[in-house]
Amino acid sequence: MKLEQKVRKRARLLRWQWWAKAIGIGFGTGIVLFLFLVLYLRSQPLPESRINETTTVYGEGNQVIAALYKGENRDSIALEQVPLYLRQATIAVEDRKFYEHPGFDVTRLVGAGLTDLTHMAKLQGGSTITMQLARNLYLNLDKTWSRKVKEALLTLQLELNYSKDQLLELYLNQIYYGHSAYGIEAAAQTYFNKKASELNLAESSLLVGLPKGPKYYSPFLNFNRSKERQYLVLQAMVEEGYISRTQAEAAFKEPLQLATKKASTQKMMAPYFIDYVTHLVKEKYQIDEHTFQHGGLKIYTTLDPAIQKAAEEAVQKNLPQDAPLQAALISIDPKTGFIKALVGGRDYKESQYNRVFAKRPPGSSIKPMLYMAALENGFTPLTLVKDEPTTFTYEDGKDYNPKNFKNRYTNNFINMRNAIKQSNNIYAVTAHMQIGNEKMIDMAKRLGIGSNLSLLPSQALGPDPVSPYDMTVAYGTIANQGKRMEPLAIKKIVDKEGNVLVENEARGTQVADGDNAFVLSYLMQSVFEQGGTAASIHHLLNRPIAGKTGSTDYDSWLCGFTPQLATTVWIGYDDNRKIEDKYTRKGQPIWGEFMANALKNQPKVNFEVTPGVVAAYIDPTSNQLATEQCPTKELMYFKLGTEPTESCELHPSLKKEQEKKKKNGTIWERFKGWFK
Repeated sequence: MKLEQKVRKRARLLRWQWWAKAIGIGFGTGIVLFLFLVLYLRSQPLPESRINETTTVYGEGNQVIAALYKGENRDSIALEQVPLYLRQATIAVEDRKFYEHPGFDVTRLVGAGLTDLTHMAKLQGGSTITMQLARNLYLNLDKTWSRKVKEALLTLQLELNYSKDQLLELYLNQIYYGHSAYGIEAAAQTYFNKKASELNLAESSLLVGLPKGPKYYSPFLNFNRSKERQYLVLQAMVEEGYISRTQAEAAFKEPLQLATKKASTQKMMAPYFIDYVTHLVKEKYQIDEHTFQHGGLKIYTTLDPAIQKAAEEAVQKNLPQDAPLQAALISIDPKTGFIKALVGGRDYKESQYNRVFAKRPPGSSIKPMLYMAALENGFTPLTLVKDEPTTFTYEDGKDYNPKNFKNRYTNNFINMRNAIKQSNNIYAVTAHMQIGNEKMIDMAKRLGIGSNLSLLPSQALGPDPVSPYDMTVAYGTIANQGKRMEPLAIKKIVDKEGNVLVENEARGTQVADGDNAFVLSYLMQSVFEQGGTAASIHHLLNRPIAGKTGSTDYDSWLCGFTPQLATTVWIGYDDNRKIEDKYTRKGQPIWGEFMANALKNQPKVNFEVTPGVVAAYIDPTSNQLATEQCPTKELMYFKLGTEPTESCELHPSLKKEQEKKKKNGTIWERFKGWFK
């Protein structure tokens, strides 16, 4: 019996020893396998995560003019820029042992697991901050066991590759706070219209409560629920010792100044300009769609928000509401080429077609290109042409019979200044034919016109289509004394790591004589004087302005400049119907009011007189140097060597007559001299 007991006892001992060895071997093998798993995960790169970040477009003074995102509005910031209160609140609510555990809070996981087993379903989670980050970065939200395994492996991999502070920074930049705000920076801007670094305890505790239910706890949708959630966050901070109960109570009672909820229908600033920037980013600078939309780029543009606002208001105020007329406005700094304002139509929501780049016949607004060529080829401001019905013969006997507006002719000789002021067609075609058709075409291209212009006598009157964009570049070149600046919309593009992808500076080329450009600028000021084709808006701008109107049956233009801005306004119908007579001048108040408001805070600046120019007072009747006897005198400028030398014969100078008499003597004295 005793022997049998000993045998059984020994057998049990052997079994226990076997189980102990098996458990030991299994445990040891598990540790080895775990170590191998850790080493493997540590050596493997994490899957590519595409954290979508908002691309921001800035105007002058780094003012934000657009935030570009599709569904995810995010702007990542460093952990140091997040207030300590907000970090502490996040840890207190989401993962109290974040800095202690290796990515898994065993106590929370066991509790959540028991609940799931009891109900035979995934009802409760014990996710840590790292686990949530793994899920948000790499996985979907399905509550399946396979996804949980992947989540665990990715959590461990994140813990092996990043420090706790780095993980917290990633989490705060990734988590969703509602209303398309991803990350704490976007949340701070969305709910409080401030940077995350400027948040106080009350604001921080409110925002930290939102990820639990971004829509349910939204202060925009249910302020009381958001306050209830804020209270729980503050209590959690008290329990963790981050703040005192007194601080919590004070923060809860503190009034919150919420930002105005941005409606999805809110009008975007400069939408046509943003479309143009988008085109440049993708086509010219070859930045792919995903990087542009979600790469967190910072795009610094030349647009001036105040000038852009003036442009949009001028179009909306002055474009007739009782007709579907469209408009285009573009304004450029002639000294830099920077695009300051751009409006491509009356209503972006109705039509995204950008008419700034549409080509339409410019009519007489093309004439400054001709007159620049004429000044370069022998004409002066006083070159005279007979203003009368004229037939021009060209190309093997073909005739061309241009007409002045409403068939008005002086039937007298006029100079270039009057031709520009009155938009005289006979003078323009005469000059075009005399210097040669190709001279105007060449000058237009040099100044900035990219369209193909035909070698015809009618080209002096603008029959071939050009764009407002090109016209503004050309007029800006004249304003800049013949130096054409490359038009710029984008100064710099920086990626989310701070790397400069694109950087542009003002670049220009001298394409025409600066003295002639100044002379022409002075002549073009007459357009806004009494009797000029744009005299109706002179009262709006009490400063030197130069320009030229243009019209066809289908288009109305006003192009002009000051030393600070070159601006073109076009109006017309998209379907090329004729413009009614009552609307033909509607572009002028758009141009005038825009320029007045755009420049209201800038000093009045005269056009700078170039060194090779001389001034002279001219008698407008004789077109000779005015004398003190001339009843009317006009100040005019000439390129040195082309100025008149003869004094007015219609109103001789008394002083010179007296000197002449003194020199020659009286008739009696001259008679006596014959006999000496």
